[in-house]
Amino acid sequence: MKVIGKKTIRVDGRALVKGKPVFTDDVEIQNLLHLKVLRSPHAHARIKSIDTSEALAMEGVVAVLTHEDFPPHYFTTAGQGYPEPSPRDMLVLDSVVRFVGDRVAVVAAESRELAENALAGIKVDYELLPAVFDPLESMAGSVVIHPEQGATGIHDAKRNIAAHFNVEIGNVEKALEESEHLYEGVYSTPYVQQASIEPHVCLSWWDENDRLVIRTSTQVPFHVRRIVAEVLDLPIYKIRVIKPRIGGGFGGKQEILNEELCAAVTLKTGFPARLEFTREEEFYAARTRHPQTVKIRIGLKPDLTINAMDMNILENTGAYGAHALTVMSVTAQKTLSLYRVPNVRVDANAVYTNLPVAGAYRGYGAPQGFFALEVLMDEIAHDLGIDPIVLRHKNYVRVGDEIPIAKALGEGREGVPIKILSSGLEECLEEGRKLVGWEKIRTEPKAGVVKRGVGVAIAAQGSGIPGIDMGSVFLKMNEDASFNLLAGATDLGTGSDTALAQIAAEVLEVPVEKILVYSADTDLTPFDTGAYASSTTYVSGGAVKKAAEKIKTQLLELGKKLLGVKEATIQDGYVIGDNGERISYREICTRTFYTDEQTQIMATASHISYDSPPPFNATFADVSVDTETGIVKVNKIVSVTDSGRIINPQMAEGQAEGAIPQSLGMALSEYMVFDEKGAPLNKDFYQYHIYTAIDMPEIITKFVSTNEPTGPFGAKAAAEIPVNGPAPAVINAIYNACGVRIRKLPVAPEELLRELSAQN
Repeated sequence: MKVIGKKTIRVDGRALVKGKPVFTDDVEIQNLLHLKVLRSPHAHARIKSIDTSEALAMEGVVAVLTHEDFPPHYFTTAGQGYPEPSPRDMLVLDSVVRFVGDRVAVVAAESRELAENALAGIKVDYELLPAVFDPLESMAGSVVIHPEQGATGIHDAKRNIAAHFNVEIGNVEKALEESEHLYEGVYSTPYVQQASIEPHVCLSWWDENDRLVIRTSTQVPFHVRRIVAEVLDLPIYKIRVIKPRIGGGFGGKQEILNEELCAAVTLKTGFPARLEFTREEEFYAARTRHPQTVKIRIGLKPDLTINAMDMNILENTGAYGAHALTVMSVTAQKTLSLYRVPNVRVDANAVYTNLPVAGAYRGYGAPQGFFALEVLMDEIAHDLGIDPIVLRHKNYVRVGDEIPIAKALGEGREGVPIKILSSGLEECLEEGRKLVGWEKIRTEPKAGVVKRGVGVAIAAQGSGIPGIDMGSVFLKMNEDASFNLLAGATDLGTGSDTALAQIAAEVLEVPVEKILVYSADTDLTPFDTGAYASSTTYVSGGAVKKAAEKIKTQLLELGKKLLGVKEATIQDGYVIGDNGERISYREICTRTFYTDEQTQIMATASHISYDSPPPFNATFADVSVDTETGIVKVNKIVSVTDSGRIINPQMAEGQAEGAIPQSLGMALSEYMVFDEKGAPLNKDFYQYHIYTAIDMPEIITKFVSTNEPTGPFGAKAAAEIPVNGPAPAVINAIYNACGVRIRKLPVAPEELLRELSAQN
């Protein structure tokens, strides 16, 4: 490889470090209206009346929109393929509010301050309705959160079940009864927030051709265009969506949260509009990870191989069902794909409550599932007196194994068969074991107040959604042998533009700087489903490889013709004839433009895969537990990943290093707190504690090299897989340190102290 796997400067790196105006808000627009949203102070209420006259009379206020300005068209805010698997249970503005922070009205004014002041001038008369905050209580149906007739796709509205599935392979009850060893556990994970540096921000305006332009911080520009067109009754050809640089998404921007409001104001007033979430709004009005309670039963044969696995998922989707079905589908499918299990069953319910709306967050349900599975596997190993690594070696999937659950359970529809064609999981475990000092820490005496321990967790993920995710590109050549790559794929700051450029450069045998990337503009770039499900490198990269190969074939044929030879090869930007003569890309293109063929060298390609090869990961945690305070300090995290052939080592390391603090936060410090009326209490970074630079442990990230035959140049996904392992590895390390088993995240020092006290 000349480019793949090599140190490569990011295609947007210089612009970013120089502070160039590349983000959504880095444009100046004249006559801009600033938007603010009036949000519900109640968890559940009906709007009896709403008076906007005082607000409209205020100086500088141009418009106030309420539910009376919108027809009752139900949609989902989830940016997913069409038809969406999420319930269509939301209106742009509704006469019923379902959580503290739900949208009541939107004000458009000449400045942000004027818009904020105008919110106080809106008089709302609410009829308070009973609220429910616990999923189990909600399923009893004493409070019905979505009784409306127009909503569709809700599994059981009377019991507040947004989505449900039940899948069984084999005979689980019989297999559990026949098992030599039987274990079970119940594990829960909390509301946590994506905490992107850049908040949700959107601008909209009419261009010179009377077309609506939406410039927005999004992971899914084409889904934005489709959904805005639908809810505002606009033809798609009238809308252009531009995705600039993004300051972090992590799934939270796989959502349509402000684009339709900006567009509605521009439609009503004719003026450009801007809506930016405050940091406080990001916490309660954007999206979060779905809280889940997962119960798992595992039966083992006498040889300690798994005979059966039974999983029950109770998911809190909040007030609306965005991603409700698909997140818990991933929880089940990814978790139950890790080990060889002939008998598998999963029963899952996503339940409405009057709390903030959950959505997509990196890992998309897999972190919740792997927390449960990998902690239970550790419990089993300790009870049986076997090294936890050895137990995993006995049971994880191998090359050649088929994954029955993948066929039975897709994302919102039946899945497709998946067969493991590449795996470096054994190498991941062995490399991590050595790097963390497994044997030494695990077996050393646990003396003193501060006790040290080590834990391990393994995980899998996927590479795109098989049969659903699609990427497409357009590639054209210029006279100086540079190439314009127009890709629908969305770079979230992950460096995917650079990875796609590397794939094209490798095929065409040119330097990466000769590939000029333009991405995610619905007018200029071809369709792409968006940046989620770890799909960009694998799926969109497949499209780039196809298009570049077409260009290479054109260059070869044109070169042979211009050289007057029958056979030729390509090397380092030249076509070399079998007579030894050569012609450069530059000359081929120039002559093709102006004198010989007079045509454009160009190609398009689309790619969809019915494979979704799992990347694998082994994560090791070295922790210290202060038994007098209950404080857990993470000393070291070792994360070793099999992502196939790595396209860009620096970016892959960055993905792992960025995922680890998110998982550590869920394990030890992050959770959203609500009062007895459902109001959020910790709405800033002073009270909501993410891991920062001063909190970080030593991190060692490694990648083992495998070759995935279905991926571009052997690549698999790298973005989500490292987020699954740190939390369970830390919990398992805590047990190794002090003998306390935690089954509810995050770890509360007081709970740890209670458990320690109970031991004495």
